[in-house]
Amino acid sequence: MESVRAWRWAALRGRAARAGADVLALAVALLIATLLRHDGHVSHLNLTGLLALAAVGAVVQVAAGLHFGLYTGRWSYGCFEEIAALAKTAAVATPVIFVLDTLLGRLAPRSAIIGSGLIALVLAAGVRYAVRLLRDQRLRPSPEQGSRVVVMGAGEGAAQVVRAMLRSPASPYVPVALLDDDPAKRSLRVMGVPVTGNRHALADVVRRFRADAVLIAIPSAGADLVRTLSDLARPLNVDVKVVPPVVELFGRSVSIDDIRPVSHADLLGRREISIDLAAVAGYLAGRRVLVTGAGGSIGSELCRQLARFQPARLVMLDRDESGLHAVQLSLDGRGLLDDRNLVVADIRDQQRLDEVFREHRPQVVFHAAALKHLPLLEMHPAEALKTNVLGTYQILQTALRHGVDRLVNISTDKAAEPVSVLGYSKRITERLTAAADTAVAGTYCSVRFGNVLGSRGSVLTAFAAQVAAGGPLAVTDPEVSRFFMTVQEAVRLVIQAGALDSAGEVLVLDMGEPVRIADVAHRIAAEADRHIQVVYTGLRAGEKLHEVLLGPGEVDRRPNHPLISQVPVPPLDGAVLSLADPAAPRTDLIAVLRWLAESPALSVVREPQQARQR
Repeated sequence: MESVRAWRWAALRGRAARAGADVLALAVALLIATLLRHDGHVSHLNLTGLLALAAVGAVVQVAAGLHFGLYTGRWSYGCFEEIAALAKTAAVATPVIFVLDTLLGRLAPRSAIIGSGLIALVLAAGVRYAVRLLRDQRLRPSPEQGSRVVVMGAGEGAAQVVRAMLRSPASPYVPVALLDDDPAKRSLRVMGVPVTGNRHALADVVRRFRADAVLIAIPSAGADLVRTLSDLARPLNVDVKVVPPVVELFGRSVSIDDIRPVSHADLLGRREISIDLAAVAGYLAGRRVLVTGAGGSIGSELCRQLARFQPARLVMLDRDESGLHAVQLSLDGRGLLDDRNLVVADIRDQQRLDEVFREHRPQVVFHAAALKHLPLLEMHPAEALKTNVLGTYQILQTALRHGVDRLVNISTDKAAEPVSVLGYSKRITERLTAAADTAVAGTYCSVRFGNVLGSRGSVLTAFAAQVAAGGPLAVTDPEVSRFFMTVQEAVRLVIQAGALDSAGEVLVLDMGEPVRIADVAHRIAAEADRHIQVVYTGLRAGEKLHEVLLGPGEVDRRPNHPLISQVPVPPLDGAVLSLADPAAPRTDLIAVLRWLAESPALSVVREPQQARQR
């Protein structure tokens, strides 16, 4: 209680000091304006009248300031909003004082009253600027105590991180120079830190300012730009840092804690992803959402991003209890496993699925549960059938029975022109989803994308383990290439895709340009602290040299979002799944899966829209 009382007293004193400074500025302004009106002749002053008018002006100033929030602690000292409120106060106070002066018998010249309003505004704003400057100087860290940093970029992201570094005495970083390719910013300063050139001046600027680190402070930078800037900085024997991409910031400001070393995800799969927040919130906010495979890489990131849209309930389903524990920890920091929204279940178990859907009554389902390791599924195609195909079919049918009006099935680029068991199984799920869409008034769609950086099956994860073991780095073929996207970017687009109007289509995410795996391996080997060899092992069964996102006859059409193609899918009636027997010989089962994936004859007829809505 005593501490609260002390805080209130300190706040009151601060606000009173601001009001007192403004009143004093107004009195001084009246004196200056009157002297100017009389050409500096002190003998012409009516000091008694000026004092009386200053007292009246003080009351008007404080009353107007309170009305506009100037003395209520609404804004930080000297910020733009406070200066705007100060201008509004002056704009109101000056004519009121003018009228009161007329009623009191002309205590000061009219021109002096008008001039005093402008002078008082300048004086009050100047006091605020001076105080803020002194505060900033006190907070500014010493260049001897932190790393001297050259900041690449002089946009809003760079301005935020520079302010953060210079307003913390304990900051481990001290910005000494900025670089930007925009000629219009050549004379710009951010809190006194100058723009000293473009990216090509980096080597000279690092030497001139004795910099220890280079910070790429461009949240919207793509992987190509991060690679280019990193390559420029690497020969200079300085640490290279980066701020997170826009998709990770999710609308918040950049802080010191966001500064981190450049990761391989930054170099491979980083892009700015725009999202229609209103459309996404429209189908998620206040609704019951279920995520299958919630403990996996895609599923867990889905849960983290979906939680930001405040669904009425977020049900997380997985058969891996450790994965569920990890995702709950990342969401609430407790991980007590005492929440009914954590569901241990297997999508192969139809009875269990019905129990879950009856209890939680989901309205939106994201189906991310799947087996995804291509070589293992080539050896064990029956597992691909049981989990990826039959499990997905059971999810679809359960969703239809329980009134789910929006379902998003997570697919893969392996489903485009498939040549593997994984590709066949995921293509079948796309067709089953399209068939389910014909039976519901809502939207059932699939989302197709390529390799996700940071997932447990990611090539970067494998390379990291191989480096830790001393190598070598195993690459299948010198020319093999793959599409890459960070898990945050992929999930952000998946959520956006779920908001689009779709008639059983597969929504294909734009993955950018494919990357040669050999180039990635050589970069990682060069950065290792010991010699790491890169070896080539040959393509495995079912593996392509180059992946594609669109199959034969699929047209890249993007009617709703610049990064999402909408491709029609021939539906597949689930009744034909009885042709696939998990107990069949391996080669026979693979042949059936391929037939189900490719046959155009096993489709259902789409019902008219009116019939679907009845």
